[in-house]
Amino acid sequence: MPGLQDAAIQMAETIQTAHVNRSPSIKHDLAPSTAADTKQRVELDDDLDATSDVDEDEIPVSLLRPAPRGPQMPPLPDLRFEQSYLASIKDAKGWQGVTFITIRDQIFMPLVQGMAWTLIVSGWGFFNRGTQFSGQTVGAKIRRWWWGVNNWKVPDNAKGTLRDERTAEKVKDYFTTRLASAGPGDE
Repeated sequence: MPGLQDAAIQMAETIQTAHVNRSPSIKHDLAPSTAADTKQRVELDDDLDATSDVDEDEIPVSLLRPAPRGPQMPPLPDLRFEQSYLASIKDAKGWQGVTFITIRDQIFMPLVQGMAWTLIVSGWGFFNRGTQFSGQTVGAKIRRWWWGVNNWKVPDNAKGTLRDERTAEKVKDYFTTRLASAGPGDE
C-alpha cells in the first residue's frame, strides 16, 4: 500500500503545481466579473395585479403549518483540552508513559476532584445542619433574609424556643412553681 499513497501524493502535487500561475497578468488574472460589476436598469411593470396568482388575502400553507423541526443534534464537545493533553504527553517515554499520563489526567484527577467537591458540600451541609434562624445575631438575620429571597420555607423548628407557645408555657409553669414556693428566707 505504500506505493498507492506515494502515487496519490504525487498526483495531488502535480495538480496543485499545474494550477499555479507563475507570471500573472493584471488584465487576465484579476477576479472575474460579477453581477455587481454591470448595471441593469430596473423596469417597473404597472400591471402587477393581473399577473399575480396569489391573492392578497391568502396566507401560504407553509406559514400556517410549518414543517416540524428535525431532532436537534447534541452540543459539540469542548475539545480545548487537546492542546494541554498533547503538551503533557510530549515528554512521555513510550506507550507506558502515555498510558500513565492519560489515566492520571482523564480518570484519576476527575475522580479526586469529584470526591473533594462531594466532601466539601457534605461537610458544609453537616456544618450548617444546626444553624439557627431565630435570634438577633447577624448570621440569623442574613440566613432569614437569604431564605426569604429564595422563597424557601423556613423550617418549623426555626421559630425559636421562646416563640413556641408550648415551650413558653412550660417555661412559665416552671418558674411560677419554683418562685411561688420559694419564700424570702428559703434557699
